[in-house]
Amino acid sequence: MSAHAGPARTAGDATTWSALVTAACDHSRPAARFGDLEWSGRELLDRAGGAAAWLDSLGHPRGRSVPALVASSADALALVIGGAGSGHPVAPLGVRSTAKELAAVVAATGSPVLVAQPEFAELAQDVSALAGCRTAVIPALSPRDWSPRAEPQDVALVLHTSGTTGLPKPVPMPQWRLTARARVNGGLCALDADSFYGGSAPFHHMSGLGNMSVALAAGALITGLPGFSVDGWRLLRERGITHTSMVPAMLEMLLAAGEAHHESLRVLQYGGAPILPATLRRVYQSMPGVRMLNMFGQTEGSPVSVLTPEEHREAVAGRTELLGSVGKAAPGIELDIRAAGPDGAGEVYARGDHLFAVDDDGWLATGDLGHIASDGYLYLAGRKNDMIIRGGENVHPLEVETVLVSHPDVAEAAVIGVPDARLGQTVVAFVVPAHPGAAPDPEKLRTHTREQLSGYKVPVRWHTVDALPRNPNGKLLRRSLSEEGQVAQRP
Repeated sequence: MSAHAGPARTAGDATTWSALVTAACDHSRPAARFGDLEWSGRELLDRAGGAAAWLDSLGHPRGRSVPALVASSADALALVIGGAGSGHPVAPLGVRSTAKELAAVVAATGSPVLVAQPEFAELAQDVSALAGCRTAVIPALSPRDWSPRAEPQDVALVLHTSGTTGLPKPVPMPQWRLTARARVNGGLCALDADSFYGGSAPFHHMSGLGNMSVALAAGALITGLPGFSVDGWRLLRERGITHTSMVPAMLEMLLAAGEAHHESLRVLQYGGAPILPATLRRVYQSMPGVRMLNMFGQTEGSPVSVLTPEEHREAVAGRTELLGSVGKAAPGIELDIRAAGPDGAGEVYARGDHLFAVDDDGWLATGDLGHIASDGYLYLAGRKNDMIIRGGENVHPLEVETVLVSHPDVAEAAVIGVPDARLGQTVVAFVVPAHPGAAPDPEKLRTHTREQLSGYKVPVRWHTVDALPRNPNGKLLRRSLSEEGQVAQRP
């Protein structure tokens, strides 16, 4: 089954992201505010000119990505803008990764140089030694005239996938496709020159630089933090941000701490997991005027689908089933479900201008399983590689997890398949108690699950854990879950 929301275009129809950013930042208003440092739009562009000149001086081949150890900062934004407009697309890497992990990624780029902010110089030296390249420490960027020289097909920047299933893969983002994404995402989030975007996602993530690239093209003021915490949220609130993004687990943390309130926040974008109806109600109680969006997508392309602010209001008014979906096709997106099984779930494919890792026909294979309901809403069933095959029956972890977290004794849940001599795989659940120190009763959870799902989908073993393993951006690391060292509860 397929659904669409507009025709696709070609590179010739679009301008460049560099041109959008240059036009949007050509002003004297604040454009970047990190700590005590504040640059106007023109100052940011002047530093981008300095970054471009410095990148040119490195002798790096034009058109090849430049791996970089940088964190959210004004300098990092200038480096990305300068790199995009000078043919040196920057590829930020995770500064919390180990030298061995980073070296494999850097070596795969084929770059002769790894650039790094001064605070990451030591790590960069270790990585360079392993990857067989040299290190260049980013200097204080001198202001230079800024005049981008980029064509629509040129790569603007490169982000890497999270690597939850192996070595992170590079995702080149052509200028014209990044332009399309800036327009689609910026329109959905109502980002403009009066907006103040602030986030805490790592700079190298799609929800880090990926979202900042949209805010830059809208001419919004930008700030950021190195990681998420309740104290960091307080700081963003004090700074007066109007737009942000996070995952539902972060919202739960803020609500538990009584710190979810934010008087100036206009738009809260989330993704990575569904939000519970009770959580949504509490968010609206804390921030009555906030507009909520659930955007489904990935590094390879986002947004694929959107659950709009109006649909969130409908959900809290009674249509709670909408929160089990990830909305309808985003503007300009065509959806298709391929190789659907007996349960109707197949792999989600998407086609649109603002998607990056597409095949020759423009289709992105998302790796997510799901189905499109008759009213156009997309419902996910989990990752293709996460699917559990128990006795020949398909079990989608996300479906089971959604049921488990609807139990009042469960705050979070994760389901995995483990080898079984008779059935091939069997289902095991890890649950985080809603009330610390009070482990949920497995028999009650089993009954709760069986009331809503077929028997073969019900977990056969249960583990109570303090927290689920997640990457710095809040994504569940399913492959890190193991029964080793855990004591299974078998009532």
